[in-house]
Amino acid sequence: MTGSLRADTQEGVTAAGEALTLSGSSVLHGTPVVPGVGYGPVIRPGKRPDVPVDTTVVDEAERGTELERFRSSAANVSARLRARAELATGAASEVLSANAAMAQDRGWIGAAEKLIGKGALATSATVAATEQFIAMFTKLGGLMAERVTDLRDIRDRVIAEILGIPEPGVPTPETPSVLFADDLAPADTAGLDSRLVLALATSLGGPTSHTAIIARQLGIPCVVAVTGLDDVAEGAPALVNGITGDIVLEPDAALAKASVDSARAELDRVSHWSGPGVTADGHRVDIFANVQDGAGARAARKTAADGIGLFRTELCFLDRDSEPTVDEQAEIYGQVLDAFAGHKVVVRTLDAGSDKPLRFANHPDEANPALGIRGIRIAEQDRGILYRQLDGIAAAAAATNSKPWVMAPMIATAAEAAAFAADVRERGLTPGVMIEVPAAALLAEHILEHVEFLSIGTNDLAQYTMAADRMSSQLASLTDPWQPAVITLVAHTAKAGMAVGKPVGVCGEAAADPLLACVLVGLGVTSLSAASAAVAHVGAKLSTVTLEQCRRAAAAPS
Repeated sequence: MTGSLRADTQEGVTAAGEALTLSGSSVLHGTPVVPGVGYGPVIRPGKRPDVPVDTTVVDEAERGTELERFRSSAANVSARLRARAELATGAASEVLSANAAMAQDRGWIGAAEKLIGKGALATSATVAATEQFIAMFTKLGGLMAERVTDLRDIRDRVIAEILGIPEPGVPTPETPSVLFADDLAPADTAGLDSRLVLALATSLGGPTSHTAIIARQLGIPCVVAVTGLDDVAEGAPALVNGITGDIVLEPDAALAKASVDSARAELDRVSHWSGPGVTADGHRVDIFANVQDGAGARAARKTAADGIGLFRTELCFLDRDSEPTVDEQAEIYGQVLDAFAGHKVVVRTLDAGSDKPLRFANHPDEANPALGIRGIRIAEQDRGILYRQLDGIAAAAAATNSKPWVMAPMIATAAEAAAFAADVRERGLTPGVMIEVPAAALLAEHILEHVEFLSIGTNDLAQYTMAADRMSSQLASLTDPWQPAVITLVAHTAKAGMAVGKPVGVCGEAAADPLLACVLVGLGVTSLSAASAAVAHVGAKLSTVTLEQCRRAAAAPS
């Protein structure tokens, strides 16, 4: 279904990659997640603190001191991460905020404090408490298992703080380099300088991992799930091709430079795209941005985005112990509406649960939270949380004289869509739902009887369709949105929208892939919403193809 256009578009860069293969000592392969080409010497993250097993039992009189060392260190790490989040934007800001909250998580803090109370050293307690949670998250699997990287990063930062040694992380290279790692903690990825880190490759991770999402926002070419990366020596020259997924080791320098120059020329062409979203023959396609707060919306406003296709509201509240009031919510939502006054803004209600727990939502302990109480299902436990959020959105709309569209995540049945739509219309807002569950895609025509629009979240749709954890590097090929089964569900949903004249957009990471964007348009998708950094790439690509080319690509055999 997607083969021909993908092959045609990649032809130029693939040819360069093949030439490099002939003169390079070897080529590694991974999953490409951020387009572009980077060439330079390999650098690796600094060594994490090594804390040997120490069974020393601290005297009872000194346990208070040890407890204070732990508490102050955890608080300092949390404060630093929060400060970085305030300076960052988009996905980087939201992930850093989540990790700042994790460093003060009551369960983790309590486990360490309990061990210290029994005589453990602060460092030993930090390690042991983290291992407890790593074991629990690993057993749960799914999105919770992806948090293990974050947990280990918090552990290492707290230990370094306790010991008074430099905070671990990625070194600042003296010359522009390419970064190789097993995986990167979100705090490390968010702090990368794209002028010095020209490309990124990891052994682990998937297309929708934190590393991939933040790298996409920063515009750093990235390849994940690369086999054999650990064997590459630090300092060795390497070329990372974020379009083909190839990593060429010790390539011919002249060919490598030509490949980089070609990629830069393409980026320069993209940078001159100023909208609006339209194909070469004039077919209109709205190109929207995904944001998480007012700062992200103001940054997106500097792009050629036609509006906001996904406002991730839950990310405003990850560090909150108590539910924000209606007035507090209205103020936060109003910042986003203000930034895009006169433009379409789609607000998603709380997509909390699984890997994004909200403390005030009282999430139950679940064996498989990715399939549990998350998204709209929280409203079944406490309808008041949804009502108060909708009241906050309505208040923000009135204060800014805006007409936002509002959609619910994790809808699985037409009855759920109908109930949500009634609550939204009661407040004078336009209702829609996310299509992330295969059941919802299959029932799209029935769901559209109750709502005015659909937005396809391809990240979760791929995960649930392929029965594969979207954070698993071993399963990255299965959760690729190019999978024919996923494309088939997208096609079915778009067809349902066309039949009744209602818009169907895509707001998952698939919308950030310029090539796949063409296929989505050919299937009948009416809008594409991606990270701000991807807006110009998608818009520029669509401007070079006709609607008929898109339709032919969508109809091509898989």
